Amino acid sequence: MLDYKLLTQTLGDLEEEQVIELLKEFVTTDPSEAEALEAVGACQAGMGIVGDLFEKGEYFVGDLIFAGELLTEAINVLKPVLGAGTSSALGTILLGTVHGDLHDIGKNIFRSMSEAAGFEVVDIGIDVAAEEFVAKAKELNSQIIGMSGVLTLAIDSMKDTVEALRLEGVDSKIIIGGNPVTKEACDLIGADAFTVNAAEGVKICQNWV
Repeated sequence: MLDYKLLTQTLGDLEEEQVIELLKEFVTTDPSEAEALEAVGACQAGMGIVGDLFEKGEYFVGDLIFAGELLTEAINVLKPVLGAGTSSALGTILLGTVHGDLHDIGKNIFRSMSEAAGFEVVDIGIDVAAEEFVAKAKELNSQIIGMSGVLTLAIDSMKDTVEALRLEGVDSKIIIGGNPVTKEACDLIGADAFTVNAAEGVKICQNWV
């Protein structure tokens, strides 16, 4: 049985070999998809530790980048037991950080986890203008659009983007995520759902399809 707390701590400590060893051993026990998702959640909690240490000045940008790569590696180990073995994708998610915001760590975590869960994800990057979201949404006809932002100004950008999408007749489900996002912000923006937790965000998307 996987020690989820140990997994969280080792990822938070950036102990790459130990994290991968724990997960490889876990995969050999043929865990259920629910257990595998719990392992993903434990990894994400480890990312929370990394974020806290970064804010305290104990970790630096290089550590954040390494942690993101380690998380991707961890999810790749878990992919065989995450039910992503189906030949067709669950659906397409159009993903980007909104205009005026250059943060992408949260977005990248969500992308990795969504891909691991079986979605096809088209990531259009950071500082994405509303028009670009609209054009890409029409081109892809994606079932879901994910918008990320960390700065407070992202709320206005998200609102503008949702309005532009709806004006152009795009009826995809919209999920928003990031530090400033709350239930109130979600209502103001006009999104269908919000999350500050990538694992929870993936579950919301799975329920939609």
